[in-house]
Amino acid sequence: MKLFLVRHGIAVDSLSGEIKTDAQRPLTPEGREEVELVAKALKKSFGKLEVLISSPLVRARQTAEIFQEVMKVEAPEICQALAPAGDSSQVFSFLKTKKAESIALFGHEPDMSELAQELLGSEFNIPFKKAGVCRIDIDELPPRGKGVLKCFLPPKLLRALFR
Repeated sequence: MKLFLVRHGIAVDSLSGEIKTDAQRPLTPEGREEVELVAKALKKSFGKLEVLISSPLVRARQTAEIFQEVMKVEAPEICQALAPAGDSSQVFSFLKTKKAESIALFGHEPDMSELAQELLGSEFNIPFKKAGVCRIDIDELPPRGKGVLKCFLPPKLLRALFR
């Protein structure tokens, strides 16, 4: 299984108007543009992702929906465990129900870094920038299997390569 861990794009900083909670913060226009570029770069480099799974927070869902448009795949599924401070064992249980070769998980920091560490069985910290992506290939889900880091792609690198 090829897992793509994706941090959401740039979101609005402040709560105002209809945005009353952190969970409601949407992507900025710049964030949307950057996410679209990242999705196009991933599609060009790795092909179409089969399954998209998102945190329930607006900014992560919007990031996943942009990937959906670019990849021309089904709507993202929501996994509550991908919300901030979620439980990785619940993420793994959710993944076990999927019959796909390539899956993208959309979430937040520091959760994406912690999930990557657990998948790799490593203490090495991978700090995800907004719209950053890493690919980890696994044979079986933790805690039994350890993944292999295939790439780590900060958005700045993707912009440089695919603009």
